Amino acid sequence: HFILPFIIAGLTMMHLLFLHQTGSSNPTGLNPNTDKTPFHTYYTYKDVTGFIILLLALIILSTFAPNLLGDPDNFTPANPLVTPPHIKPEWYFLFAYAILRSIP
Repeated sequence: HFILPFIIAGLTMMHLLFLHQTGSSNPTGLNPNTDKTPFHTYYTYKDVTGFIILLLALIILSTFAPNLLGDPDNFTPANPLVTPPHIKPEWYFLFAYAILRSIP
């Protein structure tokens, strides 16, 4: 079953090779070359601009308000002599916590 992704990838590459050599066809028979926007000059710059804006927003947020999205329990000082009465893990560890609790 591990060979199936490689077979699918090979068939996909063959399909792309044949499509590149012969060109794709239009079932209506009309010329599809009207009203097209080139990808590189418009969408590339648009995507790069959006990425830079979001990156700057994240940098500003993490620089000027680093504790804004933090968990409030992380700001209480730790006492190594007292264990909390109920320790609850994060949501992504709850399955392992349930397994550990089921073992006597």
